[in-house]
Amino acid sequence: MGEIFSGIGEIIAAFAGGSSWEISQALDLPAAWILGLVILVVGGFLIMGLYRVSPFLEKHLEGYVMVVSYLSIGGIIFFGVIQRFVPGMLGMDFSNTPVWLRPWPWTTTLPPFLFLVMTWVGCSYNVKLRTHLAFSEFRTNMPRAGQMFMLTVDAVLWIGFSWVVIVTGSRVVANAADNFQIVPGTDNLMQWWFILTVPVAFIFLVARVLENWFEDLRNYRSGDAIIKQAVIGGDA
Repeated sequence: MGEIFSGIGEIIAAFAGGSSWEISQALDLPAAWILGLVILVVGGFLIMGLYRVSPFLEKHLEGYVMVVSYLSIGGIIFFGVIQRFVPGMLGMDFSNTPVWLRPWPWTTTLPPFLFLVMTWVGCSYNVKLRTHLAFSEFRTNMPRAGQMFMLTVDAVLWIGFSWVVIVTGSRVVANAADNFQIVPGTDNLMQWWFILTVPVAFIFLVARVLENWFEDLRNYRSGDAIIKQAVIGGDA
């Protein structure tokens, strides 16, 4: 136990020092799993509390992030296509092509990182809508206690998956920062800025998991229907 607390102290000290190398080394300690679980659960409850204080964020936060990411990806790719084909169609060569029409090297490398943001934030959003694999048709035929048990298993599994992601994902973020990995085609756009969204998104996902579980518990105690058919694209 003393080793765990010592390891947690080393991790906190590494973050306080701000050295990406020290953070990367500290996150390899076994204590990172204990600290990761604490951050995951506490962060999930804090975000759930934020959602209760701000219904606007609760309803729109993930959706706005996904839409902005998606439109950014589409805009970059669309403009990149124009840069590659329009000058040739107009008979321009590189010397007389305006700078803004010359292909930018990051138009093919930045969209995958934006897609990373959209994907994992979207995962949290779909947990909120319960449009992930839920086997609702099968579970609605189970006794109410069985339904609640299966929903609890779902919540535990989601938290377990998120626990793995937040610890291992944080290590990837620290390694990317330690190696000064930049987005290819850019001068100073760091990869870890985008990779960081993965562990952060799973903390938001846990907030949605907790929201759903407490709602299920209220329905179980009140006698209301516990499992309802989710519709992809339905009202959030």
